[in-house]
Amino acid sequence: MPEPVKTRSYRSPARADQSERTRAAVLDAARELFTTQGYAGTTVRTIADHAGVHPDTLYASVGRKPQIMLALVESALSGQTEAVTAEERDYVRRIRECERATEMIDVYAGAVTAIQQRLAPVFTALRVAADADESCAAVWRQVSERRAANMLLLARDLRSTGELRDDLDDREVADIVWSMNAAEHWDLLVVQRGWSPVRFNAWLADAWRRLLLAGGQAEAARRDGQSGPS
Repeated sequence: MPEPVKTRSYRSPARADQSERTRAAVLDAARELFTTQGYAGTTVRTIADHAGVHPDTLYASVGRKPQIMLALVESALSGQTEAVTAEERDYVRRIRECERATEMIDVYAGAVTAIQQRLAPVFTALRVAADADESCAAVWRQVSERRAANMLLLARDLRSTGELRDDLDDREVADIVWSMNAAEHWDLLVVQRGWSPVRFNAWLADAWRRLLLAGGQAEAARRDGQSGPS
């Protein structure tokens, strides 16, 4: 009896491109609506209309409203339309290539500054939605816990350089960074107090060096003296 013919699956590049454009259009529309009208005030139909697609297409492309909100957060974190794990992100690879904690901190402060320009408005909308919607509250907890776990990995990378303060354990280092890389921190200083992203980036790196590194305050004072008037 002849063996059955094996067939290979085929993924049309044109169809993949169209799917990617549809997903991007849905996320762009949802981002605008969630951040201006709020999560509760935005319907799937409104998102679909703004994206120029049928609601069924929206569901197939991204999912229901909670999945759309999660996809927006993932997109803001990765800078792409799809989720990217922390290990795959460019700045994480750059941090792992650094030899000194000061270099790691500079890379990460720059990454946080770039990410928050995309993430902070979405995260603010999610925080408000989480107060009334359990699905959004679950997304909030999921992202928050994952951030905390990733910061513990960063703390261990920093510890490996031998430059961290001895009186702070890795959990304390992770919690300090976790609290200061939050969208709320960006909102307070950049949105409410009018700091520029450049100023925020420089201040964040400097604050982490002073707070976390052995001799961090002395090193910061030395740099301040070098950059000040002669």
